[in-house]
Amino acid sequence: MARSYLKSIGSHASAHSSVSRFANHIDTVLSNREAIAEIDAEHAEDDEDLLHQIGYKQELRREYSTLQVFGIAFSIMGLLPSITSTTSIGLEGGAGSLVWGWFIGGFFTLCVGISMSFLGSAIPTSGGLFYYANYYCPDEFRVPLSFVIGCSNSLALCGGLCSINYGFVSELFAAIQLSTGWTGTKYEIYGVFVACLLSQLALCSVTTKLTAEVQTASIVINVFIIILFFIAVPIGYHKNVGAFNDSLFIFNDFTNAREWTTGWSFVLSWMPVIWTIGAFDSCIHMSEECKNPTRKVPIGIVGSITTCWIVGWFIVIVISACIKDKDIERVMLSVTGMVVAQIIEDALGSKWAVAFMVLIAIAQYMMGISILIALSRQVFSFARDDGLPFVYNYVKVINPRIKVPLRATAFAVGLGCFMGLLILINSVAANALFSLAVAGNLLAWGVPVMLVLLPTKAAKRFVPGPFYNKYLFAPINWITSAWVIFVIVLAMFPDNPDPTAQTMNYTAAINGGVWLLAVVYYFVYGYKHYHGPKSNLSTIDGTVEHTESAEYVTTKHSTEKV
Repeated sequence: MARSYLKSIGSHASAHSSVSRFANHIDTVLSNREAIAEIDAEHAEDDEDLLHQIGYKQELRREYSTLQVFGIAFSIMGLLPSITSTTSIGLEGGAGSLVWGWFIGGFFTLCVGISMSFLGSAIPTSGGLFYYANYYCPDEFRVPLSFVIGCSNSLALCGGLCSINYGFVSELFAAIQLSTGWTGTKYEIYGVFVACLLSQLALCSVTTKLTAEVQTASIVINVFIIILFFIAVPIGYHKNVGAFNDSLFIFNDFTNAREWTTGWSFVLSWMPVIWTIGAFDSCIHMSEECKNPTRKVPIGIVGSITTCWIVGWFIVIVISACIKDKDIERVMLSVTGMVVAQIIEDALGSKWAVAFMVLIAIAQYMMGISILIALSRQVFSFARDDGLPFVYNYVKVINPRIKVPLRATAFAVGLGCFMGLLILINSVAANALFSLAVAGNLLAWGVPVMLVLLPTKAAKRFVPGPFYNKYLFAPINWITSAWVIFVIVLAMFPDNPDPTAQTMNYTAAINGGVWLLAVVYYFVYGYKHYHGPKSNLSTIDGTVEHTESAEYVTTKHSTEKV
C-alpha cells in the first residue's frame, strides 16, 4: 500500500516536472525575439535611409523603373496564358459563371491589392509579408507567426513557379499535339519542366538591370498576344464558324457540370481569376531594387491588378462568345486538353492555332522568369533573417560582382524541381501546385492585414506611407480579411461532393501540412536561429556598416538591446 502510494507520488511529480519543462520551453521560445525598429516612411531622407530604418543595408541595386515594377506583377499574372491554363475550371459552372466569376473575383482581389499597397508603401522591404506579420503582431506570438508566414509565402511562390511552368509545358505540348497529333508521357512532361526551370535559372542569374529589361519585354509580348487575340479570334470565328453566341448565353448560361448545387458551382468558377490575378506581392519583394518604392510598389500592385481585371473580363467574354455551337462540353473535352486552344483552332484553323499556342507558351515562359526573380528575393530576405530552414547561411549571400542573390535563385529552382515531382503522380496531384500557390499566398497576404485591424498596441505601430487613405483603410482591410478567409476555404473544396483519389482536391492536406510542419519545426528547432527580422546594421563613426551580431537592432532612429 505504501509502495503504491509512493509510486503514485513519484508519477505525479514526474508529470508535473514534464509539464513544467514544456512550459519553460514554450516561454523560452516565445520570448526569444529581435527588437522592433521605428519606421516612418514619410520622413525618411531617401530610399537607403528608409531601408536603414527598416533594419537592412542596401545590398541590391535599385534599377527597376515604375513600368518594370508594374511589369513583374503583370508578367507573372500573364493574362492570356493564365486564362488558357484555367478556363475549364470556370466553364464547369457555365459561360455565365466564367464571365461573372471573373468580374466578382477580380473586384475583391483588387481590394486585397489595395490593402497590400497600404502595407508596402509604409514598409517597403523585400521580406515584405513575414516582416509585416512580425511588426504588427503582439510580442508573444510575432516570431512564430512571422516564421509561418515566411514559409507559407516562400512555398506559395514556389508553387506558383511550378504551376506556371507546368502550364507552359502543357501549352507547348498542346501546340505539338495540334501540329503532329503526338501526346507526351508524364515523364517527358517532367523532363521538359526541369529543363524549363534550369534555363530560367540561367536567365535570372544576370544583373538587376537586365532582369528589369526582361519585365519590359514581357509586357510587350503579353500586350501583343492580347491584341492579336482580340483581333484575330473574333474575325476568324465570324468568318469560319458564323455568328457569335448571344448575350443570353455569354452572361446567363449557368449550366452546371459539377455535382455541387448551381450556386456553389458558380462560386467555384471564380478560381480562374483568383489564380490568374495573383503573386502581386512580387512588387513588394522587388522594393529594395527600385527607386522611390513607397510610391512605385503601390502603383505596380494596383495598376497590374486593375489592368488584368478589366482586360481579362473582356477576354473571357470573347471566349464565351466564340464557343462553337455553345457546346461547352466539346471544348472542355478537346484533345489538346485546353479550351482556348480548341476555340482558336475553330476560329483560325490548325496552323494558326499552333502559332498562337506557341506565342502563348512563350508568354507563359516569361511569367516563369518573373516569378523566379520575385521568389529568389523572398527566399533571400527570409534567409537574411536566418529564417530559411537549415541552409540560411549559404543562401543569404549576395553575389558581390552583380549584386544579385544567385544562391537564393538556385535554391528556388532546386525546390521547384523537387515539388514538380508531383507531375509524376498524375494530373490531379500536379494541379495541387496551383492550389498551393493560391492558399499559401492568401494566408501570407491576409494575416498582416488582419493584424493591423486588431485593437492591439502592436497594430498602432502602423505609420502610413504616401499611398494611404484614412477613409478607405479600415473598410478595404475588412473586406480583404473576409475575402481571404473565404477563398482559403474555397480553394480547398473538391470539384464534386464525393471525391475519389483521382478527383480529390489536395489543397487542405498540402497547405495544412506545410503550415503545421512550419509550426512544429519552429518550436522544436527553428527558434534557435530565427528570432524575427533582424538588423544587419551598426552605427560606426556616423556611417552604416554591416555587422554579424544580432544582439542589437540599430538604426539612425533607435538602438535597442533585445
